[in-house]
Amino acid sequence: MMGPAHSLSGAAAWLGVGAAAGAAGHAMPWPVLVVGALICAGAALAPDLDHKSATISRAFGPLSRALCEVIDRLSHAVYQATRKPGDPRRTGGHRTLTHTWVWAVLIGAGASALAVTGGRWAVLAVLFVHMVLAVEGLLWRMARVSSDVLVWLLGATSAWILAEILNRPGNGSDWLFTGDGQEYLWLGLPIVLGALVHDIGDSLTVSGCPILWPIPIGRKRWYPLGPPKAIRFRAGSWVELKVLMPVFMVLGGVSGLGALGVF
Repeated sequence: MMGPAHSLSGAAAWLGVGAAAGAAGHAMPWPVLVVGALICAGAALAPDLDHKSATISRAFGPLSRALCEVIDRLSHAVYQATRKPGDPRRTGGHRTLTHTWVWAVLIGAGASALAVTGGRWAVLAVLFVHMVLAVEGLLWRMARVSSDVLVWLLGATSAWILAEILNRPGNGSDWLFTGDGQEYLWLGLPIVLGALVHDIGDSLTVSGCPILWPIPIGRKRWYPLGPPKAIRFRAGSWVELKVLMPVFMVLGGVSGLGALGVF
């Protein structure tokens, strides 16, 4: 799928988690619901770090373009080193390593560890990166015609304000994990979810997605998981734009209201 659909699906997924958490007795304070949805929307773009033309490659200027080049080469190297006889030969790393559950868990765990051990500035860094990505994904029309500096300023301002709100007692810095020193441990959860939602979205397209790597399936280790090919669609097609994106918005809205206890 394309960037805007990935971001919308990420936000909707976290709002759905919020509704489920409330029903299970772990209701999210509204700042956790909002911040988590924005982080998840941004994280849903991150697996495309292996694609030099993706939205994320433009998000941080030369830095993100260089990082995409590195991740593409790393992904390709891992693919070559772990492929089985049934896996086709490839010349690039797109839709390999960063499109797996392993990557999602590692990135989320790393973000949680950074937030817990790095203090306020680490939390701000995690928020800033994902706020910028959320702007690029959810407000993509405006982001495309704005300068990068304006997008970065919006991301930085949002990160600072949201961190201040979360830090207030009862606003959720210790949501779900209440032990001493576990504040912001939950930040990794929307990052894991966003990456997995991205992978599931890509699995619906014609190429599928190797989410289950490194678990072998038949003669392949990079098995492109997906529904029957007859019902898959091409990225950017009318199915994505006219069907899936409106569905994500409706589901996200309903889930958000449920998470807030409106009904």
